[in-house]
Amino acid sequence: MPKIVVSEFMDEAIAREVLGEFDLVYEPTLVDDRDALLAAIADAQAIIVRNRTQVDAELLDHGPNIKVVGRLGVGLDNIDLQTCEARGVTVCPATGANDVAVAEYAISAALMLMRGAWQATDGVIAGHWPRTQSMGREVSGKRLGLVGFGSIARQVATRASALGMVVSAYDPYLATDDPAWSDVTPATLDELAADCDVVSIHVPLTDETRHLIGAGFIKRMREGAILINTARGGVVDETAVIEALRDGRLGGAALDVFESEPPDAENGAAFVGAPNLLLTPHIAGITEEANQRVSLVTAQNVLKHLG
Repeated sequence: MPKIVVSEFMDEAIAREVLGEFDLVYEPTLVDDRDALLAAIADAQAIIVRNRTQVDAELLDHGPNIKVVGRLGVGLDNIDLQTCEARGVTVCPATGANDVAVAEYAISAALMLMRGAWQATDGVIAGHWPRTQSMGREVSGKRLGLVGFGSIARQVATRASALGMVVSAYDPYLATDDPAWSDVTPATLDELAADCDVVSIHVPLTDETRHLIGAGFIKRMREGAILINTARGGVVDETAVIEALRDGRLGGAALDVFESEPPDAENGAAFVGAPNLLLTPHIAGITEEANQRVSLVTAQNVLKHLG
């Protein structure tokens, strides 16, 4: 009977319901024990991962019978796609399953950071009444810039438009006559930086996009603009973000992803005291509903390749 190893968390009930006919090893802690993971996949035909398990040549050497990698999400930078292709291993991302969750996070972050009132909690508890300091801005009438205009970014655009925002997007890979542009203004990166009140990142991490949003881009952004990254940490230069927040050039930032996850003590300390900063642990695409959708899509993808 084919063996499937799950090395990171998914909806266990869905995994067992859909994949119950197989030899299923559901051990989400394997991601933190590389030796145990390599031992577990020795006779496996499939592995299901999120973004922390490194599916590389070493792993595939220890799992020579692996036919399919189920990815609980869409980012593939932790998977060596060239080696998988060379060895005939199919990689199946859960495309579209967490789009809504990420879009809602991005919009929520924009609302929180633009308004700023949620930073007043400690002051109110202490008996202060910081009304003037808590007077933020509305998103209605502001311009949202999307770096990348794939399915997640389009969900963000729909919600932003409903709130009265004007939307621009940068995506050099999307044809100019694509219907997706009907309610969104195409723009260059320089135009996004100069014209947008909120910039949200929605591109994969590649050699081309690493530090795409760096010190130069941030310096060109409008003073007081908001930056949101739910894509991959390496796309944004974290040091440049921190400096811009401390200098008051950036009005706020929400980072759900980091170059090192979780940030080590030194990297984490660099964020301390930066104003109007929201940090979350790579959770934008994970809600109860999204986890169920992602788990179901991934389990079905693996079933299709092993069934």
